Amino acid sequence: MSPRNGRPPSKDPKTHETRIRMSDNDIEKLEYCCNQTRLTKADVIRMGIDKVYKELKEKE
Repeated sequence: MSPRNGRPPSKDPKTHETRIRMSDNDIEKLEYCCNQTRLTKADVIRMGIDKVYKELKEKE
């Protein structure tokens, strides 16, 4: 029997999905950020969440 092929399991699996509604202006900003950083939309959004989270934690 051959070993399983494919990607190894992630250390931080993404098991949750969230849908959001965005304005045309928000989409333009997101796409600009993606083009400049060459990151995915999800990665840019995660970075934004991390930035706000860190700012809030520093205020505590």
